[in-house]
Amino acid sequence: MKIISLQKDDKDLIQQAAQLLVDAFREHWPEAWQTLEDGLQEIQDIMEEDHILRVAVDDENKLLGIIGGLSQYDGKVWELHPLAIQPNLQKQGVGKRLVEDFENQVRDRGGITILLGTDDENNMTSLSNVDLYENLFEKIKNIKNIKGHPYEFYQKMGYTIIGVIPDANGIGKPDILMSKRVN
Repeated sequence: MKIISLQKDDKDLIQQAAQLLVDAFREHWPEAWQTLEDGLQEIQDIMEEDHILRVAVDDENKLLGIIGGLSQYDGKVWELHPLAIQPNLQKQGVGKRLVEDFENQVRDRGGITILLGTDDENNMTSLSNVDLYENLFEKIKNIKNIKGHPYEFYQKMGYTIIGVIPDANGIGKPDILMSKRVN
């Protein structure tokens, strides 16, 4: 596996990346990228200046996963968005390698902090379908992973829950905010 920057002239990998967004998010965030065209638009948006878009490919240039990010606060903070791994390759180290590479990319650009939001739209954590306006910090402190939510993956990578947006995706569907200092 190698990790490279996705180039604007690599139409095949762009197509694979767009399809991956549709496939990888279909189960838990189906409204994200419903069609290949939606995925293509997202990939095009991430390929703009002040963005990072890296892909993991195998020896035959087949896409294994993608990671992207957007510079904020004059490059001091980078938002990690999106991270997507081929569903049949999850939990095999591809995501870990992509996140480590992304952290290096941010560090090389002088970034200090990485921020990400990881939505819970499908009752995957104890923060879903509860009133987060009551005892918010207690609920964050006692968060439970019910259905394999990715926040635990990020915690293993050194990210900390720094807050939530309670109804980001509708009532009872929060966005869990996480961050890590990389410099």
